[in-house]
Amino acid sequence: MPEQTESESRKLLRRLQATLAEAGEGQERLDRITHLIADSMGTEVCSIYLLRDPGTLELCATEGLAPESVHVTRMRMGEGLVGRVAARARPINTANAPAEPGFRYMPETGEERFSSFLGVPIQRLGERLGVLVVQSKDAREFSGDEIYALEVVAMVIAEMTELGAFLGEGAALSPRHQQQVMIRGGSAQEGVAEGVVYLHEPRVVVTNPIAEDPHAESIRLREAVDQLRVSVDEMLSHAPKGDGEQAQVLEAYRMFANSRGWMRRMEEDIARGLSAEAAVEKEQSTARARMETVPDAYLRERLQDLDDLSNRLLRLLTGQGAGATGAQMPDRPVLVARNIGPGDLLDYGRSLKAVVLEEGSVGSHAAIVARALAIPLVVNAKRITTEALNGDPILVDGDQGIVHLRPEEAVATAFRDKIAMMAAAQERYASIRDKPAETKCGTVISLQMNAGLMADLPSLVSSGAEGVGLFRTELQFLTRNKVPRRGELAQLYAKVMDSAGGKRVIFRTLDIGSDKVLPYMKPQDEPNPALGWRAIRVGLDKPGVMRMQLQALIRAANGRPLSVMFPFIAQFEEFTQARDHLLREIDREAALGHVLPAEVEIGAMLETPSLAFAPRHFFELADFISIGGNDLKQFFFAADRENERVRRRYDTLNVSFLTFLEQIVHRCDDTDTPLSFCGEDAGRPIEALCFGAMGLRTLSMRPASIGPVKSLLRRVDLRELRSVINEARTTGAQSVRPAVMDWFRQQG
Repeated sequence: MPEQTESESRKLLRRLQATLAEAGEGQERLDRITHLIADSMGTEVCSIYLLRDPGTLELCATEGLAPESVHVTRMRMGEGLVGRVAARARPINTANAPAEPGFRYMPETGEERFSSFLGVPIQRLGERLGVLVVQSKDAREFSGDEIYALEVVAMVIAEMTELGAFLGEGAALSPRHQQQVMIRGGSAQEGVAEGVVYLHEPRVVVTNPIAEDPHAESIRLREAVDQLRVSVDEMLSHAPKGDGEQAQVLEAYRMFANSRGWMRRMEEDIARGLSAEAAVEKEQSTARARMETVPDAYLRERLQDLDDLSNRLLRLLTGQGAGATGAQMPDRPVLVARNIGPGDLLDYGRSLKAVVLEEGSVGSHAAIVARALAIPLVVNAKRITTEALNGDPILVDGDQGIVHLRPEEAVATAFRDKIAMMAAAQERYASIRDKPAETKCGTVISLQMNAGLMADLPSLVSSGAEGVGLFRTELQFLTRNKVPRRGELAQLYAKVMDSAGGKRVIFRTLDIGSDKVLPYMKPQDEPNPALGWRAIRVGLDKPGVMRMQLQALIRAANGRPLSVMFPFIAQFEEFTQARDHLLREIDREAALGHVLPAEVEIGAMLETPSLAFAPRHFFELADFISIGGNDLKQFFFAADRENERVRRRYDTLNVSFLTFLEQIVHRCDDTDTPLSFCGEDAGRPIEALCFGAMGLRTLSMRPASIGPVKSLLRRVDLRELRSVINEARTTGAQSVRPAVMDWFRQQG
């Protein structure tokens, strides 16, 4: 690029800096900026459009268009050329604007006289804030240097918008991060909480977007990039041997850190007048905008790597590292993050009131840990990391998947009423904690709890659970960088049994694969991982880890009863093979002179429809069977439980599904095989009632659900409910839920 163009660009930014430093209200500053840009670029028009809400742009300042159209002209995202620039987050440059697809004429602006059009997005880290436009009467396309210069100016406007330089009347000029925001995401763990925001990765604030000395800024950038390269090399050298996935990520980091193109683009931004921090952030914003439009998963991951690397570089440049942000862990913290690994979430532990993730899924590692910690979790909360600031008041409704950020008092009051009602209900549930879940017709349902951490075990007493119907052993594997040792696992399992105080604990062997990939396990890149190489399939194909885990369980029992359950059994042979593995390990332990369990129960999780049709001998051989409701439901309906489009489409109380469960109950009754239902639906009171009516006598759920389920069970006659269900089935209803709810309301 010619030096003269560079000088003009820096000159424009210096004039812009001086204009921003002048006293005045936000509207005055915007008016001065549009005049300045039009004058510097030799155009008749310069306009600034800002978002007044996530879907609407408003003309907030203009030089050259009709003044009366300011704060009057509005358009939807994607509407007209300006709306298309905002929606696509890419410039539009045309010599004949009226001939462009999607052009919309706004008569109140008087823009019909102007033929050429250049619009660039005003965006910050992928967050779209508005559009900067220049227009002229001459039919010409703007040069690449002019586009670049306008993008640099838009970057500065974005930073100053974030810092509150353009405050004024109206929604488009209202202070950022002060309005109430409601974000609808997905429920990954139920529960409600009120607290204040604590950002997992506090946002870096660029307070000096314009360079005073470009040469000095280039030196700062090079020094920070050198530090970054050294830190990436150190991380790579310390990566666990054999951890191919982590090494692959770090190699991608190294590739980007040494990318000449990335460095060249940032240096060009500095040459045009941006500070080192602003140059990094400009490239980061471009990467984030591209991430939303790239369909290829691999390319999206690589752009994600570049985004993460840019964050590291920004922290080096600004000194705003993890320990230098000044953000203290507040009382009642609600963790807000783009995403988070299980280890980091466990480090925060039960101090958190709730967790809100911009990404994530109902089956993610974070969701597994959140359930174990009984912390409300909302996932797919779009824009939460760009909207939230440390210390913001926040309400999290994990039941509905809704987040209220900086709520109005009326919303907060209603939410607190809901929390108070739930607390009062918990007090009522405490009064029946030690009473059986016995229905009016005399049927007793055994209510057990799910667990996965030592920290869960105190709930065994406080919730009134009769035992642990599912202890997930994979959490100890998911939160480490290498396979745990047999001795470590034996100690942990022994402590679990000690804490259970003689109550039965069913240990499910390692359930990995699908959405639960170990940090040290090579991903299989399967097109459909939920139906792929997972759980018992991994254990049987790679028996080393399974043998080690079985040995740890046998030694942990140390003369006590032991219950072991194998996950994701799809056919009889898989169960017999897994069972034989356990029996062989018992024989080996006996030969070594170790104390054996007093008795051993060997069971299976029924998570695939195929197992319900296994030979009778399977039901005779299994000491117990547990229906894995979450997986069974998704396979029964062919609806991925992590896909928000379909997972809520199918009702658990669908007649077909209930009839299928009834068939399983009959098969187990025929062979006197103990049967339980384990999963989220077991903890939903209405569903639990219907399961009891269909013949299930053991339910396993999260501890907090035991009180509500027991309370409702003690109030109903399951024989009457069964009649209601049977009648609904004969009418051809798709789901029995409406009939059940009507009957329940009649019960008072």
